[in-house]
Amino acid sequence: MPVPTPRPLNPVLSFVPELLQAARNVRAAIFDVDGVLTDGGLYIGEHGEDFKAFNSLDGHGLKLLAQGGITPVVITGRDSPAVRRRVADLGITQAYYGVHDKLSVANTLLHALQLDWGALAAMGDDWPDLPLMTRAAFACAPPNAHAEVRAIAHHTTRASGGRGAARECCDLLLMATGRYTDLLRGHLTTLDGTP
Repeated sequence: MPVPTPRPLNPVLSFVPELLQAARNVRAAIFDVDGVLTDGGLYIGEHGEDFKAFNSLDGHGLKLLAQGGITPVVITGRDSPAVRRRVADLGITQAYYGVHDKLSVANTLLHALQLDWGALAAMGDDWPDLPLMTRAAFACAPPNAHAEVRAIAHHTTRASGGRGAARECCDLLLMATGRYTDLLRGHLTTLDGTP
């Protein structure tokens, strides 16, 4: 029995042109963990942090960023086996844990990637993220972010941290750089490339 041809698929997601314009040159995107890739809850037992809840939409968005030519980066002030496991599972190679000076790490990263701040997006939720977000070409925050962070963000997502906020940021960046539609349509075939 022949496999039917899929129906045409056109994006339904849209963002205002000003946001897409601001993010059009992004080639790397830094994400905080607590409050961005998670809901910000910390589950600490007598042996330390036991687990964190991540969202599968966010994870797929980070993978799509890499496929779309945008380097996903994790810079977090905390370090835990749960975060390291999730980052490894997503194939993110640019990850920095237990960082107190995010600006210094970002400067080193940009130098290594041969990029400048005009090619960087940053997503954070609290004051330690402000040095990155105020310098990046595009800054994004979840609605559960601190008021000062939301105030300087180009875009505050509809979804909360740990509940699809990072995916919304990824979708916006992919749309701004012109890769969203091709990646979406590419999902109409199986992972082995069969139509």
